[in-house]
Order: sequence, then structure tokens, then C-alpha cells
Amino acid sequence: MRGADHLLPFFAVGALLLGPCALAQVGAPSPQDRARAAAAASRARSSDSDALQSNYVTPGLAGQSITTVDNKTRFTPSLNCQKTATLLELMVQPGSSGDLTQVRISHDRDFDGAFDSHTVLPVPVSGVCANGVIACMPGRWEGCRSYSWSVDASRTIGLTQTDMTQLSGCYCLNNSCGTNLAWGNMAGLLKDLGGGVIGALTSADPRIGVAQAQVEGPVIRYTGAQTTACSANPTIDQTRYRASPTALASDAQSVAASSSIFQAVKASPAGTGKAEQISACTVMRDISINQPDTDAIIKRSTGGYATAQSGPAQLAFLIGSPTDDSLKGGACSIFDFRMTLDVGEADRLRAVRLASYFADDWVQIRVDGTLVASGPTAWTGMGPPPGKCEKRRSFHAAPELDISAAMTTGPHEIWMRVAVGNEGEAQARIVADLDLGCRASERIVDLCAGIAGQQQCRLRDETVDDVVTFRNGAGTGLAPLPQTRTLGTPACQVQITRDFFRRDRRYACAIDTADMSPPDLTRGAYIIDRSTETLLADRARSAEGSYQESSRPFAMPDRGAVAACEPICKTRKPRVNSDAAPQGVVGSLQTDPQGWDVFYHSCAADSLCPAGDGEELVSACGCLDDFPEAVAMMQTVRLAGADLVCTASRR
Repeated sequence: MRGADHLLPFFAVGALLLGPCALAQVGAPSPQDRARAAAAASRARSSDSDALQSNYVTPGLAGQSITTVDNKTRFTPSLNCQKTATLLELMVQPGSSGDLTQVRISHDRDFDGAFDSHTVLPVPVSGVCANGVIACMPGRWEGCRSYSWSVDASRTIGLTQTDMTQLSGCYCLNNSCGTNLAWGNMAGLLKDLGGGVIGALTSADPRIGVAQAQVEGPVIRYTGAQTTACSANPTIDQTRYRASPTALASDAQSVAASSSIFQAVKASPAGTGKAEQISACTVMRDISINQPDTDAIIKRSTGGYATAQSGPAQLAFLIGSPTDDSLKGGACSIFDFRMTLDVGEADRLRAVRLASYFADDWVQIRVDGTLVASGPTAWTGMGPPPGKCEKRRSFHAAPELDISAAMTTGPHEIWMRVAVGNEGEAQARIVADLDLGCRASERIVDLCAGIAGQQQCRLRDETVDDVVTFRNGAGTGLAPLPQTRTLGTPACQVQITRDFFRRDRRYACAIDTADMSPPDLTRGAYIIDRSTETLLADRARSAEGSYQESSRPFAMPDRGAVAACEPICKTRKPRVNSDAAPQGVVGSLQTDPQGWDVFYHSCAADSLCPAGDGEELVSACGCLDDFPEAVAMMQTVRLAGADLVCTASRR
């Protein structure tokens, strides 16, 4: 870099050409003064919602002229093709019980300037919500039913009964919460009711816009417009993108392809050297419910002669020949009976035992070849019994011998050897106690592991069970509470508590397209690292590839004096807590229903607090710092919401 000396001739020529014009600018306002004047003018026209409504929204939808911030240009926008001064009128009539005994809604559905639909609510209104109403017994908060605003295909307004959990911002207004609440808060009450109706209308047809709302006693009137509705076909961009959000991306790509500015940026070294790809993935807890099957736990595959269910969770396996004198022995004959038990789920066997056996004359019971019982006296060998074979009577035993240790997963042989002197019979009964409770098996299916392990990828967004924990590459500080979910079928249900069930993640991965080398950013890094508030350091690269370092004095322009803060004041206004929840009116659950609404006002130059009606001053105009209080309030709301909001299913 050769410095700026080569530009001096151009500045000199420019000064000669400007001549008196340049001198005339000496007394012009400074850039700071012009910026302050522009900010003041902008604030005067758009400082709050009322200013925006009156200066831009209402005239824009009504086809009236709009003035620019500097009051130098006026123009008339064409935002709609149909408008009506009587879009909707809502009238209420409070009764002696404090409930709204009548709510009448008149609606201009075809925008011809006349009401063509009239709706009278079929229930009294005891409470008002942002998106519906609550009807209770007159003057009492009992027997309450919740309704949400609805709009059918013909744009007729009505109510649909719903759960109170589907409503928001509810409060009580009948005598159970106080007296004269409807009349004392009529303007706010009408805005809440009308806002719910307008919200339902605009949700049903996004083309409808509201230009103005006016309250007169117990009536609120809305001036409306049907924006961009020049054709009868309602499938315009406003409704098309709402019905199919994915179409927005493809349309944006088409517009980008025809945009010379976008293509220029795309073809630049910064645009072609690197690209960023967004990859979405999930980490899911895959849970399957195992409904027990007795045959899957243990079954008799071969041998034996019967399997019986001797209890709700008990099976009995029978082996032998129990019919009287069914075994013909002669002198002393040996009879072998073998039964195979297949164990599939050994952990569901509470116990397996030799419950009982009998024989005429001798018997041995072996499990997988190991002797576990014999009779009528000890008979341990594989030969004939150690005594006279013919005992002339049967003997019975009920040892309830536990053989669970031998019942591992796999096949097991129960072997019964019977010695008969003349004629006889024998039987053994094996009993298995089963665990038939429903069980859950789970595994973590991590489809993000491959992406997270790449160095060029970083986590951009994450939602854990509908709680946003990461947004735009930064943690939100939020985390879901452990949840308990009921899984399975009505006949087999399991409750499972886990810290998470599903994580939805989006990773931003930098991809080197190799189309062009990345831009050289070392010069900028050199200037930033070595410059100070009074010295500008630089390192320029010549055409030959060498670097030339330089430094020169540097000074920031005078930034002027600014106020330490914007002076504000703090006020409060008494309020009875009439908010409603599924458990009842909140104020009735508190020791003192009296509360306060807190307001902050921007102070004028004369340092007087512009308090509203009924407000009392808490802190005078000044540089107030209520950040700790604000943090505590936001944390209270966040934690209360995390404790109350049900996230067992998507909302």
C-alpha cells in the first residue's frame, strides 16, 4: 500500500470545483445532529404500537397516503383491493352476576360494507382468554366449561368446546372474583374478546387484515381489509406458503438463480471457496415393551404327558404314568420317563421346584443327569434299587425342592427312573413360578454420532423433547425436566422416567468446494492485531509477492457526548389477581389476592414521569437498573412453565 498521498491531487481539484458550495456547508448541521434529528422523527412516528397503527398500518390498509419519516414524501400504497369499514362489531352486556349475559358479534364476510353474519354466544361468559372464553355458573367459578373461537368454511364465527389447557391468558370477570370487573375494565375486556375473534378469522384466512379498532362503550368495531385479494382465487402467496411452507425454499432458490447480485456473491472467492451444509439428525431413545409369553419363558418341548396352568403365573409339568397299576413289572423292571423343558427367559423364572412325586414301587428324579430325589429310601446308583423291589404299597412325597439354579437358558432334561416289582405307577410334578409383568427394553439410537465427530461440523440447533436447548450456535440455558411416559397397550403398560426421549439436532458443516482458493485474510488479521487507538499498522502484499509493513498515526473522529442512559421511571397500579387456571381462579388460591401491575415509562426532557391513570410512582426518572429483578422474574416464569407444561406429546 502506497498510502493516501496519491489522492491529494484529486481532493485539491474537488475543492476548486466545489468552491463556494463547500464554504456554504460550513454552517450545516453535523452528522451527529442530523442522526439525532432523524432518530427523533422516527421515534415520533413509530415509538409504540399506537403510533405504528395510526401512521402506517391504518392508512396503508385503508388506501390512504403515508408520509415518510422526514415528512418530505407522501405516497399511497396499494395493499388491498377490498376493504370495509365494518369488518366486525362485538357488543357485550354484563349482568348483575358480573358475567357477560350477552355477547353479540356482527361480521361483514364479503367486504361489501354491510353485516351479513350475526352470532350470539349460546353461553354466558364468566372468563375471557386470549383465544376463547369460559362459561361457569352465574356469579360463581363452578361448573366451568372452556370454549375456543372457531371459524367455519363460510367464515361464520362460533365457539368450540375444548380443554382449558388449550386456552391461554385466561382471567375471571364475574362476581366470584370481584365486583364490577366487566364495567370497570370494559376497554381491555373488549380488546381481549375482539382480539381472540380476529385471531381466529386471520388464522382461517390470512388475507384478512385489520386496519383499525375503535371502542365505544360496550362495543368494539374493527375496520378491515382483504389484502392482495384482487382475484377470486384465494391461493395467493400468503395462503400458499401457509399451506405448504416447503414451497418457500424452492421459490427462494428460483429467485436466487435469476438474481445477478446473488450470483455475483456466489461466484466470489468467499462464496465459492467454502460452503455450509445444514445436516439434521436425531438421537432417540428406542423403547420396546415386552409383553410376557409363557411359552417364551419355559415350555415342555418333548416327553412328559401334560402341562397345566396351576395359577395366574404358574405352570405345572407332569411326567410319568399315574394310572393305577399301569406299569407291568414282572420280577423288577426299570421304566425310564424323560421330559425336556426349554427355558427361553431365565430371568422371568421366579422359582422352579420339584413340587411332588409318588411311585409304586421305587423312583429316582434326575435333572440333567444329576440326582435330586429318590424313594421310598435312598436310591443313588444306576442299577436296581437297594432293597426288595416289590413294596406292595405306594409312597408319596412333596419336597417342594428348588431346582431353579439348574434352569438356565436352554434345554434341560427331567429324567424319571421307576422300578416296579409286579405292577405299579409313578408321577412327578415340576412347578414353575413365572414373572408375567410387562417389561421395557431400550437402546439409544444416535444418528448424530457420525456428524458430531467431524471437525468441520458444529452444533447449530438442538431441541430436547420440545425444549430448545441450542439456538443459532449458542446454548439457551434451558433443559427439560425428567419426564415420565406411559408406553405399551392398555393390557400391558409400563411407566418410564428418563431425562430425555428425543433430541433433534441441526449441524452446520463447512464444505470446501475446491473451486477456488479461499480469500487471503491475513492482512486484516495483521491490522487488527497490531493497531491501537492512535496507531494504524498495515502489511500490504506487492505484485511480486513480497510484503511491505507500514504504520501511521490514527485517530477516531469525535463521537460527541451522549447521555449515560435513557431516563425511565417505574410505576405500579393495584390489581386483583383474577387470572384463571384449570385448578380455579389464582387469586382465590392466594393468601392475599391483591397484586400490582408494574409499568416502565420513558421520561421526557423535563424529567417528569408520564404515569397513567391509577398508577403510583415507585422510582422517579433516572438511570434505573432493575436487571436483577428482571432476571428473577424471567427465571420464575421459565421454571414455572417448565414445571407445568406437559411435554408427553408434541404440541
